[in-house]
Amino acid sequence: MGSCRLCPLRCGADRKLQAGACGAGADILLVKYGLHPYEEPCLSCQNGSGTVFFGGCALRCVFCQNYALSRAKTGKRVSARQLADVFRELEERGAENINLVTAAHFVPQLLEAFRLYRPKIPVVYNTHAYETQAALRALDPYIDVWLPDLKFCSPKLSARYTGREDYFAVAYPAVAFMARRRPDIRDGKMYAGCIVRHLILPLCTDDSLRVIDSFAALRSEAYFSLMAQYTPCGEAVRYPELTRPITAREYRRVRGYLEQSGIERAFIQERTAASEAFIPDFSERGPLF
Repeated sequence: MGSCRLCPLRCGADRKLQAGACGAGADILLVKYGLHPYEEPCLSCQNGSGTVFFGGCALRCVFCQNYALSRAKTGKRVSARQLADVFRELEERGAENINLVTAAHFVPQLLEAFRLYRPKIPVVYNTHAYETQAALRALDPYIDVWLPDLKFCSPKLSARYTGREDYFAVAYPAVAFMARRRPDIRDGKMYAGCIVRHLILPLCTDDSLRVIDSFAALRSEAYFSLMAQYTPCGEAVRYPELTRPITAREYRRVRGYLEQSGIERAFIQERTAASEAFIPDFSERGPLF
């Protein structure tokens, strides 16, 4: 925390004194946690995924549906011991797994929480994939299911929409590392493995096809999850092309390409998922779902 190098930005901030490029200081910024019914079926299962939302993010996705979280504008500072208590509570509530959402900037604190309490249910690491190899290796013994995004191949698109031109150069090796985890699915529940997500964006279908090709080139046993839920959020209003959901034509093009790609392990989201009704309520008094 004294000279932060956790993420690929390596901002060098003394996070004990000030926020890093992620927007977070030395303390865990916990926003909300609860049982999430809208993850992939093998993760939500019957009771829901025990989702833990953290504040701050190394990316600056202009369309982020968790905008207040990613900009560290909300959340409560907690210790590693308090986070371990959250793991226990979610277990007691019947969570199918512990789902850590965008926690890359809290890796040392996560490791401490796992030392204090190792969950008895699978641990899911839900990430934008803009991760260092060192961080992933440190987490690897504690993670059962890797859940990375693969957002872009194009440096031009990633620079425009995340501010990180090197997104693919960093994320693809990270995804390759995570995709090595062999799947273990029993009775419809994933106990181990990797699911690589990709969100179709308006006017970006060419890049989506490149993402599918890049995933196929890994030749791994990982699952691919094609997401059609894009809903304008965050700063999308500043980008005319992002002010609408994807069209039926865009959806059919990418879905058809995936179905013809030879990728056999896949989840495909319907366009009806593009609704604000599926976006969690992160206000202080609102329910999570």
